[in-house]
Amino acid sequence: MQRRNFLKLSALGLAGTVMAPSVLTAQTKPAGASKKTSANGKINLGFIGLGQQANYLMSSFIQMDDVQVLAGCDVYDIKRDRFYNYVTEYYKAKGYKKCAPAMYEDYQELLARPDIDAVVIAVPDHQHAIIAIAACKAGKDVYLEKPMTLTVYEGKQLVKAVRKYNRILQVGSQQRSSEEFIHAANIAREGELGKIQKLDVFVGRWDGSPFPVKHNFPAQNPPAGLNWDKWLGPMDPSKVTYFPDINPLLNAENREECWGAWRWYKPTGGGYMTDWGAHMFDIAQWMLGKDLTDPVDIIPPGYSYFENLTYRYDNGIVVEEKPFDEHGQGVKIYGENGWLAVHRGMLYASDPKFEMKVGESDVPFEARAGHHRVFIESVKSRIDPNVPVEVGHSSCTMCNIGIIAGELGRPLVWNPIVQKFMNDDEANKLMHYEYRAGYEKLLEV
Repeated sequence: MQRRNFLKLSALGLAGTVMAPSVLTAQTKPAGASKKTSANGKINLGFIGLGQQANYLMSSFIQMDDVQVLAGCDVYDIKRDRFYNYVTEYYKAKGYKKCAPAMYEDYQELLARPDIDAVVIAVPDHQHAIIAIAACKAGKDVYLEKPMTLTVYEGKQLVKAVRKYNRILQVGSQQRSSEEFIHAANIAREGELGKIQKLDVFVGRWDGSPFPVKHNFPAQNPPAGLNWDKWLGPMDPSKVTYFPDINPLLNAENREECWGAWRWYKPTGGGYMTDWGAHMFDIAQWMLGKDLTDPVDIIPPGYSYFENLTYRYDNGIVVEEKPFDEHGQGVKIYGENGWLAVHRGMLYASDPKFEMKVGESDVPFEARAGHHRVFIESVKSRIDPNVPVEVGHSSCTMCNIGIIAGELGRPLVWNPIVQKFMNDDEANKLMHYEYRAGYEKLLEV
């Protein structure tokens, strides 16, 4: 089978247990891990974080014949109730004897269950690291929503945990399992565009900027049923106040009224830089074969003649964050033989020979099963998925060092080998933030 066709089949979960990671080495294959399936022959899943994104993920995983959803966890009772009702009704319609999932407010109680093989983590970004590390310590494999972590330091600790405890971790960068992005990466990596010159990456805008906006809301009372202290996790309560859109109520259709607005504000999120940058910068690095490293120079927008946030790699290739057409978030790559642009559901190029027809689907992008199927096959085979922890960390780091450059308003020099800014204590201090008392120990590996 031609390599490109094989990669397409792998993305759709049809190529067995051999995945399509950008790099697969002995170092990235979990050593000694042998757990495959539970006694019932299925992969038993628990979900931690039951918001809008978790519902998309659950609607995909629950339809797999070799998967059973056993439990859910959220700090908000209305989301626990919604999850419980959906899963119970689904399994009852399928004729299962055991229909109802166990529900928890504390994720540690879910992780303590020996019958759960893997967890799907879709909580707000500021708790990704501590919950994923706890899952690794509990012997669970992990499907973790992007961005992998909120800070560079958290990412470094999670990489250590995954490898120390021999776990499978798949980052939810589902574009890596989507045919248009696989095709675009192949065109670039196989040299069809010739020598690559630059890339334009558009991540989107919030209040006119890709960067997070400072959280500054007057304190409001959280709704009954929301454990606000548990929602905050490591965040300082004096710096993050509750406001309605941060953890949205459900509407008459039992859906969130909006995406959780925590993602747009500092310190709980990274704005469009981490929300969409975790997708689009990830594809840019994949195209360049740089998905286990990062740029070395970061220039913020407005510095000197740089209108937009600009990155430079050690080989001289430049990545500029800016809109490049009317189609929204995407990546455009320029080579000596032409260019190619890719968005979700769309791919076009300077020459038709670089193009492909993108298949149509009525299934929401977040709920398409290809990327989720890759995770389940990896749990069974014990071979890393196509977005293992090191790749997720690299892509997330690219987002975060860009945010730090924007915050400081000056160019930075990054060393991707030691993962530090060079001769810049001020910038290095921004690679993490101070957790409130008792939480820092949860990052220990």
